[in-house]
Amino acid sequence: MISIPKGSYQIGTDEEIGFVNDNEGPKITVHLPAFLIDETTVTNRAFKEFVDDTGYVTESEKFGWSFVFHYFLSEETKRNSQTVPGLKWWYAVPGADWLHPEGPDATIKERMDHPVVQVSRNDAIAYCQWANKRLPTEAEWEVAAKGGTSFEKYPWGENFLENDRYHCNIWQGNFPVENSLEDGFASTAPAKYYEPNGYGLYQPIGNVWEWCLNPARINLDEFTKNDRDFFWQNYQQVDDEVYATRGGSFLCHQSYCKRYRIAARNGNTGMSAANNLGFRCVR
Repeated sequence: MISIPKGSYQIGTDEEIGFVNDNEGPKITVHLPAFLIDETTVTNRAFKEFVDDTGYVTESEKFGWSFVFHYFLSEETKRNSQTVPGLKWWYAVPGADWLHPEGPDATIKERMDHPVVQVSRNDAIAYCQWANKRLPTEAEWEVAAKGGTSFEKYPWGENFLENDRYHCNIWQGNFPVENSLEDGFASTAPAKYYEPNGYGLYQPIGNVWEWCLNPARINLDEFTKNDRDFFWQNYQQVDDEVYATRGGSFLCHQSYCKRYRIAARNGNTGMSAANNLGFRCVR
């Protein structure tokens, strides 16, 4: 885990480049005590250790299905799966779970060092409780993602292609039908593939969305009124309310999802799981 020092930090942005309802601003100052944060998102290998030790069964396994982006599915799988109302690119795929991220024909055998996906927030909470850790608040996540800089967009700078190189894993090409794979990946990259930020965190931007502790899209000043203990005490229960996610994923594209930025915010229901959704822990 990486140590983040106590201090006063700015979070949020005054730039109006995201979605209005995400409440990305106005920018505020928060005062945080020191904390530790995982250098990577939880990997398949680490999650398997948890499952092997506890016998835990994820919600996707209990439900018998989970969400998979259409790009990874055969026409036969699409015919045998339900589309998601209002989300035409997503399918509810029988047999999709953390061991089979794109459905029953998929495997994580060659992806043990990749982020675990198809885990709900409730699954992430169970892992945290086993590991004696917790999920980060959005304030903690954003401060850690900045890596000691004042950047609001990316840990490496304000330009996406800094030095004409890709520094994260998102979608390139004609979204959502053609991925040119310019960054080398259609799906997840290994959790340590790209260079770490100034604090030593790998890939807070892109690759997979990361579950956070607090409800989604709350006003940023809530992080000045309530500390991390408040959020952990009040929001580690198992439920299906809408909670914050951060960082974007390999499915983000500038034409559709502008949320692969440090200050960008998003959310999902606590029981939801998908093949681009994971988490990292703090202590």
